[in-house]
Amino acid sequence: MNERQIIDHIAALTDQKDARLIKGIGDDCAVVEKDGRLVWLLTMDTVIEGVHFDLAFHPPEQLGRKVVSVNVSDIGAMGGRPVFALLSVGMPKTFDPAWFQAFARGLAAGCREYGCLLIGGDTVASPQGFNCTLTVIGEAMAERVIYRSGARPGNTVWVSGALGLAAAGLELLRRQLDDAGDGFGPLLARHLHPTARVELGRRLGESGLVHAMMDLSDGLATDLAHLCKQSGVGARIAAWDLPIPPALVEAARLVGADPEQWAIGGGEDYELLFTAPAEAHDRLLELGRQCGLAITPVGTVVEGEGVILLRRRADGTCEERGIAYQGFDHFRERAGD
Repeated sequence: MNERQIIDHIAALTDQKDARLIKGIGDDCAVVEKDGRLVWLLTMDTVIEGVHFDLAFHPPEQLGRKVVSVNVSDIGAMGGRPVFALLSVGMPKTFDPAWFQAFARGLAAGCREYGCLLIGGDTVASPQGFNCTLTVIGEAMAERVIYRSGARPGNTVWVSGALGLAAAGLELLRRQLDDAGDGFGPLLARHLHPTARVELGRRLGESGLVHAMMDLSDGLATDLAHLCKQSGVGARIAAWDLPIPPALVEAARLVGADPEQWAIGGGEDYELLFTAPAEAHDRLLELGRQCGLAITPVGTVVEGEGVILLRRRADGTCEERGIAYQGFDHFRERAGD
């Protein structure tokens, strides 16, 4: 079973109903009624040593902040604001107190940065390294929550920021090339010190312009496929419109990688992926400028299913390639998928 099959199987078993539950499994957050006007947004994410970070090059203080950022990103992706957090930490019995204190400082700094309050959790001894789970509770106006399921044929597909930076930064760190060039700083920072686009998400929710949205945690190919599945549509992405900065191209040349594949398949960018009517183009660009963040139209929502990448051939014609679910999957290698 791959990751999405596991999630689908679990979702099929959750047949209990509650009138307060507005949205359960299948979106960035669960959505629960709060008071008729506001809703609660609930999300949880886990980071595990050897899977999400390497202690050899990941500073503990930055890791603490990253744990907050990757969870808060889900709240921002639904147009909400984070309010509370619950922490569960597993560490070896022989853990280094100085390392943990630095991690805790980063965690506290992340909570202050995004305006959420750590209210409880759990600590346990771990037999196999460090792991951490954070649950974040946010809130939003009920009518301003943006789900994955609202994309419609004819919508434009947008992304914030640049794509593939975290994957490139991780590869540079793994190869001990983090000092190989001055221009690689943003790539390293995206892996070690990502920023959740909470302000942009909130502004997009308030604008009423966006039909569907999610954050980019597993890569454009996989995350857009999830959004399309929830919306019952397909999408066509133009390779020539992908926001790939020169530093990413240079890093790919240095390590023999494909910058386009990083852009569509690299995970952990934590940018926003959203769809909106074509006529919202200018207003969305202005909203991005107001947030100090570039946003880029990269494709179109179409009828049908799947995600197609368009590339220009030398003769001017277009090549089409299916890319759905080609991003990160924790169980792909074992499942052979």
